[in-house]
Amino acid sequence: MSAKLKQLKTELSTELDSILNYWSKNSIDTKNGGFIGQIDNNENLIEDAEKGSVLNARILWSFSSSYQITKNEEHKKIAKRAFEFLSEYFYDSEFGGLFWSINVDTTPKDTKNQIYALAFAIYGLSEYYVISKDEKALTIAINLYLRIQKYSYDAVNKGYLEAFTRDWQAIDDLRLSEKDANEKKTMNTHLHIVEAYANLFKVWKDKALQKDIIELLQTIEEHFINTKTGHLRLFFNENWIEKPDVISYGHDIEAAWLLLQCAEISEDETLIANYKKYAIQMAEVTKEGLDTDGGLWYEFDPKKNELVAEKHWWVQAEALIGFYNAYQLTANEIYLDIVLKNWDFIKKQILDTKNGEWFWGIYRDNSLIEKDKAGFWKCPYHNSRACLELMNRIL
Repeated sequence: MSAKLKQLKTELSTELDSILNYWSKNSIDTKNGGFIGQIDNNENLIEDAEKGSVLNARILWSFSSSYQITKNEEHKKIAKRAFEFLSEYFYDSEFGGLFWSINVDTTPKDTKNQIYALAFAIYGLSEYYVISKDEKALTIAINLYLRIQKYSYDAVNKGYLEAFTRDWQAIDDLRLSEKDANEKKTMNTHLHIVEAYANLFKVWKDKALQKDIIELLQTIEEHFINTKTGHLRLFFNENWIEKPDVISYGHDIEAAWLLLQCAEISEDETLIANYKKYAIQMAEVTKEGLDTDGGLWYEFDPKKNELVAEKHWWVQAEALIGFYNAYQLTANEIYLDIVLKNWDFIKKQILDTKNGEWFWGIYRDNSLIEKDKAGFWKCPYHNSRACLELMNRIL
């Protein structure tokens, strides 16, 4: 097994280089600054596409984190480019928030404060601070954290509200995307707030921040993890009344490892013990979504009793980490076999071996999902992180 793991680590290292090379070569916007807002499935650059803050923040995180392993100065330069573009054009110095999107000419387009986007900015900025020691990056990250605590935190019921106008007023449409329920508290945003706060705490040992991380993990434990089934609950109103929805296998397996990592950063021994149990439970129930080819299905709709029969790139990336994490916790080689089979599936069906990067995914019949190679939601974060996490974990 050690030979297989050694080979896996080598292949993931090669793949990380390939992912970073794709973004280095294809995504730099030399005309307008920053990064191209959209590249379609056929490698066409959509030069007038709006630019999303989440994409920029994820590029910032990916190149900052990768540089710590690759020591490639080009990667550090791209991280710096992402930081400068985010701080100059996405960060709203007037109201202390973050524009959801900007036009290609860098003027603001959608000025709402989507807390999910602020969280990813904190995640990217704190990672950039590790490699740059640029105090401006840390200051903006702290400012965004304080804004979230001031406006999004629900002091009465706990948890965080989804979105606000530019000047932090209530907003009607709270959704991240059209497929989401228009509810005030969501699993996805809470997952990424705690991820961001934990990353910030690694470089800024603030006691109030540590307390907020611990409370967030307790809130997630109480409301979002269905401890009977092991799956995540996705949508709630402000009073924690659930709006039942699909089972999201990708989020289940992402949360399995990521929440444990956040608990370990929080240094709370009770939470660490609890989230170790959840990590195994959630990995175990995610096995329901595995296909015979090693791929992990996207979602399951309990109302219709049917799969959302798609295998998305990010779901596979999170499966690699989540199941490897379960193997580390249990030494059960069933989980390792899942990782190796999933990686084989990724190599056969998800990697674009001609142009680089990962395809969006495939349908049940193995035909390609014709969506972006780069865009609002297609970024180097999930797949580069999967490579980085396993490279660090495989001894």
